[in-house]
Amino acid sequence: MKITSATFLTSSPDLELCPDSVLQEFAFIGRSNVGKSSLLNLLAGRKDLAKVSSTPGATRLINFFLMNKDWMLVDLPGYGYAKVRKESRAEFQKAVSDYLSQREQLRCVFVLIDSRLTPQAIDLEFCDWLATGSIPFVLIFTKTDKSKATKVKANVELFLDALKERVEGEPRYFMSSTKTGKGRSEILGFVEQVLKA
Repeated sequence: MKITSATFLTSSPDLELCPDSVLQEFAFIGRSNVGKSSLLNLLAGRKDLAKVSSTPGATRLINFFLMNKDWMLVDLPGYGYAKVRKESRAEFQKAVSDYLSQREQLRCVFVLIDSRLTPQAIDLEFCDWLATGSIPFVLIFTKTDKSKATKVKANVELFLDALKERVEGEPRYFMSSTKTGKGRSEILGFVEQVLKA
């Protein structure tokens, strides 16, 4: 898939205020500081589509981007660490769970996992929650250029093994690096497949 246009459409604080659209949506989510904004910019072929922040948990709203005037890329607030009041965190976590479990236009959730780390309970629990709700998801292992290939491979295998104990079957997964561009064509190719289906 060639990206010819990528434009910010709107931000929504909750499901009720999400745009009224018939376009298919692909959501991206991950633990704070997993490199989500950098990945979204890589996919769009733009450096400034999603705001890259050094502060974890910068995304607070559900952000919609119109891609190729044909489908919607949805940037969801990260789960886990964020410097916000507990009340605010609960609000956007509810917004995210409502969106994921009730949004009819949602086709797939891309769950970003930091390839530098051994399996994190919060990532496994989130995947378990998606599977329990029959919400289709795939994994993207990020920052694969930051560690030796053998360590990345070992961490990926550990994560998939740990996930097998919670979820039936092995989800599809991609390896990515915003530095080298690895994974971009594969992820966009997958989106194209789903759109055509």
